[in-house]
Amino acid sequence: MTSESAGSGSQQRLAESSVGRAYGLVLAGALSYAALTFIWFSLAAYLPTIIDDLELSGTQAGLLAGAVPATYIPLALFSGLAVDRVGPRRGLAVGLVLFGSAQVGRSVAGDFPSMLALTLLLGTGATLITFGLPKLVSVLFPPARTGLPSSVYLVGSSSGTAGAFALGRPVFGPALGGWRPLFLWSGVAALAYAAVWLAVSWALGLRASGSRRTASDGSGDSEGGSTVPSVREDLVAVLTHRELRLVVAVGVAYLLIVHGMQGWLPTVLESRGLDPDRAGQTTTLLVGANVVGVLTVPGLADRFDARRLAVIGSGAVAATGVAGVIVGSAGPLAALGIVAAGYGVGGLSPLVRAIPPDLDGVGSRLTGTAVGLVFAVGEVGGFFGPVLVGSLYDFSGSYVPGLAVLAVGGVVAVLAGWAMREV
Repeated sequence: MTSESAGSGSQQRLAESSVGRAYGLVLAGALSYAALTFIWFSLAAYLPTIIDDLELSGTQAGLLAGAVPATYIPLALFSGLAVDRVGPRRGLAVGLVLFGSAQVGRSVAGDFPSMLALTLLLGTGATLITFGLPKLVSVLFPPARTGLPSSVYLVGSSSGTAGAFALGRPVFGPALGGWRPLFLWSGVAALAYAAVWLAVSWALGLRASGSRRTASDGSGDSEGGSTVPSVREDLVAVLTHRELRLVVAVGVAYLLIVHGMQGWLPTVLESRGLDPDRAGQTTTLLVGANVVGVLTVPGLADRFDARRLAVIGSGAVAATGVAGVIVGSAGPLAALGIVAAGYGVGGLSPLVRAIPPDLDGVGSRLTGTAVGLVFAVGEVGGFFGPVLVGSLYDFSGSYVPGLAVLAVGGVVAVLAGWAMREV
């Protein structure tokens, strides 16, 4: 073997090792997302019981279901800016501590105001997870290769959501003694994982410099150690970006559908005659289809350079799916609609995170800020999705008007994708 070929083999092994560590970090980060969504949607899984225990109206229940998305509206942009400066390692750790503490507090909440306040605290921690993970991916992978690692952490997100509905309500809750012990111990687990994340991320090389790639390409120090442009310059760069504004519109539609469906689908199915366990398990169809969309759509979009077409198609499938839920009662058509809706929003979910780092003028350095903007505005839809379903039910006695609003969200995603230039 020549020295040249030996050197080439060493470089290949080094590159493979680096990629392995990068995916190891993404997987460890994905577990923080799984913890978040399990805790987040444990309320939705137990919502009928919590409504009875706390004597909530439909509007109050909708406000609780929409409280975490509401938190993103004032905080998302600033959380994104913070993550761009302190880096994903610290950002994820602080997020875990915040939402874990909030879940422990919710386990003893005795009324609507205290439950609402603690859910808003949970949402504050959630923003750091939501923007810390795209930032983590952007400092570990080049822009054209962010689709697959984004899918990895979004599978973690979907796994936590599925766990809340498939295991939290029918298995863990009864075993522990109800929703309050479930909230307590899931919060404690999140707090413990904050320490695990710090240790694992350190062991895998995510330290003060954040990423060799960002240090070498001049994009700034991901843990806040180098000089970066002012906050004002960063905000102007993202707020005036045409394609990013269209991604924001897609984010509004995606979050309207996903939070409206995940927040109310078990309750809607119970109102149609399914028992609580069956309703929760049926809701996992939404989450399972979401995972399939997350895993297939971004990879195909990157392979064929067709992210715009992927946005249009995913929005259309989501709208059609919600329409199927509206007309399908609790039968097979509704089940197909749940699957279609889940697949459609599963396709949109990684795209609104993967597109911004690949936009001219955004890149790795402003990923947190750009994705923060998507969610700061997008969570207006995330908030109003659950709230409108609950409020329109109070007004009309039916869940159909609220579900119709969610279907319109899919149409909005189609129109925004159509208006995009190739991304």
